[in-house]
Parts: sequence; structure tokens; C-alpha cells
Amino acid sequence: MLVEAQQNHQRPAWNTGRIIGPKPPLKPRHIWAIRTRLQHDQRVRDLAMFNLAIDSKLRGCDLVGYA
Repeated sequence: MLVEAQQNHQRPAWNTGRIIGPKPPLKPRHIWAIRTRLQHDQRVRDLAMFNLAIDSKLRGCDLVGYA
């Protein structure tokens, strides 16, 4: 009886009311802001990977998978 009651009760979806779909691309001023921040913090590896991702148009998850 308890199992049947749980099966009939449906939970709302986790993304109900949220905007879903692809995010808009970064604007050039955002890219330069990220580059400046990485240079200022002396994060050479992250800066190199960011530049490679931007230049090759790879997604972050694809780029990290190769590193």
C-alpha cells in the first residue's frame, strides 16, 4: 500500500520555472576581463588553457579532458 502511494505521488521537476537552454556567448569585454584577472593573479596555466579554449572554440569540459 505504501509503495503504491509513493508511485502515484509525482515530485515537481528540479528545473520548474527556471530558464533552460544554452547560455549566451561571452562578449569580448568579458574575455579580456578574464584574461586580465588571470594575468594579475599569475595563473599562467589557467591563462594558457583559457586562451587555447577561446582560440580553438572548445568547451571547458572538452579542454580539461585533454589536460
